[in-house]
Amino acid sequence: MTVTPPRTPRTGDPPSVPPARDAAQSGETAGKTADTTVPHATADTTGTAGTAGATGATGATGAVVPHETADTTGAVGAVAEVAGEEGRSSGDLPTVSRGFLARAALVTAALSVAGALLGLLRDQALARLFGAGSDTDAFLVAWTVPEFAATLLIEDGLAFALIPAFSMALARRSQGAPGDPVRALVAGTLPRLSLAFVAVGALLIGTARQLVEILAPGLPDPALAVDCTRLTATCAVSFGLAGYCSAALRAHRRYVAPAAIYVAYNVGIIAGMYALGGRWGVRSAAAGVAVGGLLMVLVQLPSLLRQLRRRTVGGAQAVAHGAPRPLDTALLTTVLLFAVCRQSQVLIERFLASQLPAGAISHLNYAQKVAQMPMILSVMVCTVTFPVVARALAEGDVERARSRVERDLALAACIVLLGTAAVIACAPQMIEVLFQRGAFTAQDTAATAGLMRVYALGLLGQTLVGVLVRSYFSAGRGTWYPVGAMACGIAVTSWIGALSVDAWGVYGIAAANATGITVTALVLLAGMGPRSVPVSVRGVLHELSRPVRAALVATLAGALAADRCDDALLGLLVGGLTVTVVFLSLGRALRAQGIVHALRSVRSATRKLSHGRS
Repeated sequence: MTVTPPRTPRTGDPPSVPPARDAAQSGETAGKTADTTVPHATADTTGTAGTAGATGATGATGAVVPHETADTTGAVGAVAEVAGEEGRSSGDLPTVSRGFLARAALVTAALSVAGALLGLLRDQALARLFGAGSDTDAFLVAWTVPEFAATLLIEDGLAFALIPAFSMALARRSQGAPGDPVRALVAGTLPRLSLAFVAVGALLIGTARQLVEILAPGLPDPALAVDCTRLTATCAVSFGLAGYCSAALRAHRRYVAPAAIYVAYNVGIIAGMYALGGRWGVRSAAAGVAVGGLLMVLVQLPSLLRQLRRRTVGGAQAVAHGAPRPLDTALLTTVLLFAVCRQSQVLIERFLASQLPAGAISHLNYAQKVAQMPMILSVMVCTVTFPVVARALAEGDVERARSRVERDLALAACIVLLGTAAVIACAPQMIEVLFQRGAFTAQDTAATAGLMRVYALGLLGQTLVGVLVRSYFSAGRGTWYPVGAMACGIAVTSWIGALSVDAWGVYGIAAANATGITVTALVLLAGMGPRSVPVSVRGVLHELSRPVRAALVATLAGALAADRCDDALLGLLVGGLTVTVVFLSLGRALRAQGIVHALRSVRSATRKLSHGRS
């Protein structure tokens, strides 16, 4: 039996109203819980009803109740609320309000930035210990496996299938479905997926030599890459379990543990390189990947177990009975194929660069890792709100989902365009400060900085793809349109890369990447409507034009300011500050909604955090 897609109510369907008894119980529960308040108002609605959460928050029916005015009041323990208030009685979901989403985004941002900084330390350690030569190229070919697995199992693939499925199960639980739909979903999916993860991991280990020959046929030391690939192949299991835990927790609106997984992952890699680097060489980094993957699971497991042990409706202990509920096969197939197509960009890059001089793969890797940091931070916004959109569609509230997606697009675009302007303006200074030491030379800095500027041209497309594709899969139904859109982008990337690699080398590969992902974003945006959350395409494009104009001016101003400084660190600080001031000032003057909402949310969250501590 598969999970039934949510039914979209007819226009004339009456709104659900919570029974008085359940509403009273909800108020009583809220009054007894420390650092909580009444359901907040939601700023992401336009006169529509929003859901206040499941079971304990709105009563046993999980009914849709109208929110109040645009701001929130009352003392809120922000960190406890973002974490899902682990001490609260089971079955409760945190109230979805503008304040809650802002605090969830801030906590997720803090942990994501910590993970990204550790990622930079990881890359710095890799550059310092092993440089940008053939050994590092061999490891980076093996690193294709965890990069592919992260997209497939954590970031894009399983999350698109599991979060809507868990949202549906939570909605059915709140509506008083017999047994516990959440536990039934776990029983029907986790054992089968775990066996699949183990089988894929064993296959990768057994075929490591053939895999390296396919990925990088021109590699000078394939034996080293094979050894590293066999170590990194263990992530097929660890990343799969980590992605499962992450999706389940985010559907429960628990964001702290999922946001901490890359902190644990990078700690494992760094520890592996410094502990084993003297004896194992670059193989120590591959061993660190295996350790880091295990830590990603362990950091989430306690929180997930607490959620599965909690009560359901009315405080009764959950009892799973009936047939387990597996994932919809069409949904799982389409989301996995989309993730495979998206990560194929990396495969194309490594394949083309393996035939260039030694160090080409390393330069592409370092440039891409730094350039993608703004994209990671921008997509983090929809990571927090994706469960909200999925739950809204599961309950038939299409208008609330549309409003949330349009707001996410505006905010994510502003974040990534600010980062893009900083990357292009200060690329040489960034790379010199981050990597130019040890075996990483000034020539490596110049090559990497030039590549990073080309990569940055595709960051807006990367972010739009990350936001838009979630709207296609948030209803929990399989759809082939995102797969087709990604296939179009891959075709463009392959065509441009193959034609330009001989003439432009690594710069042609980077340009192909930026062009291909931008094409994918445009195709996804053009298809918005009946296939996904029906946003206004014309309105979205008009809104995006405002931060784009601000970013162009900020880039020029930042580059001029950075070039006037002889010291790289001082140039980076001056250029980055100039970009930020110019972008925010022009964005506000142009009334870019993403900037306006971001500043308002930061002020609101900061005010609540200060009030919660007082």
